[in-house]
Amino acid sequence: MKTLFNNYLNTFKGLSREVWWLALITLINRAGTMVIPFLSLYLTTDLNFTLNQVGWVMSAFGFGSVVGSWLGGKLTDTIGYYKVMVRSLLTTGILFIGLQFLNTFTAICIGIFLVMLVADMFRPAMYVALSAYSKPENKTRSVTLIRLAINLGFSAGPALGGLIIITMSYSGLFWVDGITCILATILLMKVLNPKKAKTTDNVINENPQSAYSDKAFWIFLASMTVFGIIFLQYFSTMPIYYKDIHALTELEIGLLLGLNGAFIFILEMPLIKWLENTKYSKTFLMLVGAFLTAASFLVLNLTSWVGILLVGMLFMTVGEMIAFPFSNAFAMERAKKGNQGEYMALYTISFSIAHIFGHNAGMQLVDHLGFDNTWYIMTVLGIICAFLLWILKRYLKAKNELSHE
Repeated sequence: MKTLFNNYLNTFKGLSREVWWLALITLINRAGTMVIPFLSLYLTTDLNFTLNQVGWVMSAFGFGSVVGSWLGGKLTDTIGYYKVMVRSLLTTGILFIGLQFLNTFTAICIGIFLVMLVADMFRPAMYVALSAYSKPENKTRSVTLIRLAINLGFSAGPALGGLIIITMSYSGLFWVDGITCILATILLMKVLNPKKAKTTDNVINENPQSAYSDKAFWIFLASMTVFGIIFLQYFSTMPIYYKDIHALTELEIGLLLGLNGAFIFILEMPLIKWLENTKYSKTFLMLVGAFLTAASFLVLNLTSWVGILLVGMLFMTVGEMIAFPFSNAFAMERAKKGNQGEYMALYTISFSIAHIFGHNAGMQLVDHLGFDNTWYIMTVLGIICAFLLWILKRYLKAKNELSHE
C-alpha cells in the first residue's frame, strides 16, 4: 500500500509551483460554481419553468460562453492572461450574487448570458497561463492537475450544494458561488503576479499561423463540439432523469455527481501517467474516450435497475478522464503554431457551442421523444465523434504529424 501511495505521489512530481497555485485557484472557483449542476432543477422546481423554457435558458448559457471565450482569447493576446483572469473572476462573483434576484424567463436568459460571457473569458486566459507555467513535457499532466482541482471541487460542490438547498434554499447557492469567485480572485492576485511568477515555456512565434486556417484543428474542434453535446447531458437532462425516472432526491443526485469527481481525483493522474508512456497517440486516446462516453448512455436503456446509474457514471467518468486531458494537451501543443489566445479561445468555444445546442436539444428530445430515445441518439452522436477523431488521426498521419499529436 505504501508503494502504491508513493507511486501515486510520483505522478505529480516535476510540476511548477505556479501550476499548483493555478490548481488551487481553480479548486476554490470550481467548488463554488455549484449552481450549474442544479440549474435545470432550480428553473423547473423554484421558478416553475417548462422543459422548453429551460432548454432556451441553457442556450443563452451557451451563447454567453461562446462570446466570452472568443472575447477572452482576443483580450489574452492583447492585454495578457493575468489581467483577463483577475477581471473575469471578480466580475463573475458579483454577477452570480445578483443572478438570484431575477425570476422572469427573459431576465433569466439575459442574466445567464452575461454571467457566462464574463465567466468564460477566464478559460482561454487560464489555458495560456497554464501553458506558460508548464514545461513542454509536463503539459498533459499539468492539464490533468487542473482537472483534478476542477473535479475535487465538483465532487465537493454538488454534495455541499444539495445540503445548501435543503437548509438555505436555492438562493444560498448563488451567494456561495459569488463569494468563492471573489475569494479566488484575491488568491490569484496574491500568488500569480506576472512580475514575480516564473514562466517555463514562453512561446514567441514571429510568424504565427492563424488557427482559422489549420484544417486539422477544425476537424478536432468539430469532434470536441459533438463530444461536448453528449457530455453536457450529465449536467442538464441527466439530473432530471435521476429525479423523474429513478426518484432520487437532490442530495442523492449531488452525491452521484460528486462520485464522478471523486473517481477522477483518485484515478485520473495515475491513468494519464500510464497512458502517456504507451505508444498510443493523443487522437487515438480521445477516440477511446468518446466510445466509453457513448456507452454510458447506451447502458441506461438496458435495465430499470437503479444501480445502472452507477455503471453509466463509471463509463462516462473513464471516458472523460481519457478524452479531456489529451484534448487539452492536443490544443495547447497545436497553439504553438500561432496566437495562443486565438487557438485556446476556439478550443473553449467548441464546448460553448455544445452548451448552446446540447442542453436545449437534450431538453427538447426528452420532451418529445422521452429519455430512452434521447439516450440512443446520444450514443449515435458519440460514435460520430469517434469517427471524426479517426479522420483526424488519418489526416495527421498523412501530414506526418501524428507522432507529435
